[in-house]
Amino acid sequence: MANDDDRFAWHPEPDLLGFGDPSVRPTLERLGADAWATALDYLYDHAFDRAMGVPAGYEELRETFFGAADGPASAPTEPTTSTDLLAEFRERIAPHNLSAYHPRSLSYFTPPPLLMSVVGEILAQVTQQGVDVWHAGPVATFVEEEVLRWLCDLVGFGPGSFGLLTSGGVMANFLAMALARDVHLARLRGATTPPRGADLEGVRVYTSDQTHFSIGRALDELGFPPETLIVLPTDDRFRLHAEPVAETIAADRAAGLTPIAISAVAGSTNTGSVDRLEELADLAAREDLWFHVDAAYGAAARLSTRDADRVAGLERADSVTVDPHKWFYQAYDIGGLVVRDGSLLERTFGSRRPEYYRGGEAPTGRASDADADADADHDTPGQLNFYKLGFEGTRRWRALKLWMSWKHVGTDGFGRLVAGNIDQAALLARRCAESDDLEALPAEPELSVVCFRHLPGGRAAAERLTAADLDDHQDRLQAALEASGDGWLSTTRLRGATWLRAGIVNTQTTEADIDALLATLRRLATELP
Repeated sequence: MANDDDRFAWHPEPDLLGFGDPSVRPTLERLGADAWATALDYLYDHAFDRAMGVPAGYEELRETFFGAADGPASAPTEPTTSTDLLAEFRERIAPHNLSAYHPRSLSYFTPPPLLMSVVGEILAQVTQQGVDVWHAGPVATFVEEEVLRWLCDLVGFGPGSFGLLTSGGVMANFLAMALARDVHLARLRGATTPPRGADLEGVRVYTSDQTHFSIGRALDELGFPPETLIVLPTDDRFRLHAEPVAETIAADRAAGLTPIAISAVAGSTNTGSVDRLEELADLAAREDLWFHVDAAYGAAARLSTRDADRVAGLERADSVTVDPHKWFYQAYDIGGLVVRDGSLLERTFGSRRPEYYRGGEAPTGRASDADADADADHDTPGQLNFYKLGFEGTRRWRALKLWMSWKHVGTDGFGRLVAGNIDQAALLARRCAESDDLEALPAEPELSVVCFRHLPGGRAAAERLTAADLDDHQDRLQAALEASGDGWLSTTRLRGATWLRAGIVNTQTTEADIDALLATLRRLATELP
């Protein structure tokens, strides 16, 4: 039905701009149907057909996308119809993506999102809630509060725990290191204000050679000197033990330095390794250190009753990073940090309270502008305002998709999906152990990451290759697989050598896909120049 509001008459589809009158609902329903059909066309015409779109190379795709302009075009000045825009998506965008949905797409931790997660994301965007101050997202605040309670329970934290959702593990790890600085270091130094500047010198944080780069980045951005982070070697399964940490702590204390934290990993990005959390928790307690665990990927193992012990000890941490957009099969983006003592979040981040974020009804009878700060601090008692708990002001409604997904499949359903991926990783490792032309490192995966190499001509023949030639073979094989579209693996470096890396967090993968992937790799290896 035509829109009678002539404010939008300049647009070919005025009903998509002025849609307050229910009479235009059929137009919006048509747009929704067209958009969903476009999404399904992407899934079945492209995503399930190829793991990587074509062309696969950076320069080739850049030329395909930008054309003769060889770079971004100017912003459009005239409107375009939704029909034309969806057609442009089909033609210019849809064929050229890395597919999370392809059953042999086993690359980074990018799962195919559960469809209920996609629905939750759509509804969150339509409702347009800001989960910063309560009034900007009233019920959205409660949904996030409930999801955080579920995550705290999953980790094993008690009633006093809390957290907040973030864009991902990088931001969650940043917040954790900020807590270690402003709460723990301040207490160790007997400071009444958060330490800054010279007070950050002589501090030490201990971690492993498998730790995510974001821990070091966080310490850099928080003002610590570069020597603050002490990176210690791991064992043959890429796990950090307490003994080398304890020895280093003793040496540092003897040198007059101040150890403040251990940052452990439960499911490293590189290998899926899980540090010896119980040992490290004991050490942190003895040495009075903040104990953070980056379980962005591995925390999801707790969803599986069978596999929960693979990440035993999470409950002993002071803070834990959890990334539901990894192994909870959520649409981007949703990460999170949970903290044993949830009150520490507001203590660290809640000191600055702008006037426009006043949480309750304004006080009356203010005598002068000198009371502005007091007004800004005025909140309804007990009101939850997430902007006080972290670094972000504007915060989108990340919780809804996880809330809907968790209700849709249940903890048991999540656990079945996670266990399936662990079984597929075990199968891949077993196939490597049974084969003369494959090897895995470590031989048995901790979770669902398998790092492996193809040995051209078999083990004996591969031993005659130089290390550089064997590394080059892995890179060329990965590139050939990518170009084929039949699967996708990343590569990594372990102990100075190049390995193929399968990060299996895919609900569409079957055991048959594992065998098909290996068959494809072997075929492609024979075709390499």
